[in-house]
Amino acid sequence: MAIDRTPVMKRSRSLGIEASFTGSSKKSKKKPPMSRKKVSEYGAQMKEKQKAKFCYGVLEKQFRGYYDRASNMRTGITGENLLMLLEHRLDNVVYRLGLARTRMEARQLVSHKLITVNGRKVNIPSFHTKPGDVVEVSQSRKESVRFKDIVAATGGRRVESWLEADAANLKGRIITSPTREQIDTPVNETFIVELYSK
Repeated sequence: MAIDRTPVMKRSRSLGIEASFTGSSKKSKKKPPMSRKKVSEYGAQMKEKQKAKFCYGVLEKQFRGYYDRASNMRTGITGENLLMLLEHRLDNVVYRLGLARTRMEARQLVSHKLITVNGRKVNIPSFHTKPGDVVEVSQSRKESVRFKDIVAATGGRRVESWLEADAANLKGRIITSPTREQIDTPVNETFIVELYSK
């Protein structure tokens, strides 16, 4: 499986976004590189796509698959549908519920079969969740020190209104699909649609 091993801080600086959007608590003292070159329309579109891929931890082939699914949906706007599909990934839901400090950690927890969906263990980070699904830490791991540390670190994080979190029992429920206003990812999805439409 391909993995992007670029350091988080270096990547976030180059894209001009805060590393906190990936869940990282690190803060860079360096300033983003200043470029005097005028950014072309294609360059601006490409940057928005790279930002979305970086925030959600998705590589090009999979990201293109999400775009194709979004463009074939019968309702909604393609760009907003794309972000909605990315938000419904299991690793993202685990992160949003505060059951992981970062999306990368959430991906690892899912891959190691420490997360269940509706009582069944799922080890696929890209698993598509849907409204009504209950996402929970595996019963055998609920008393582990690791999850106590995670809850202590994420206790102050705001849980989006399309989710319902139960931190005490290490679980949560998806109430509905998120709207664009409920997604805080700093991406201009219109540019992504324009890029893929060429």
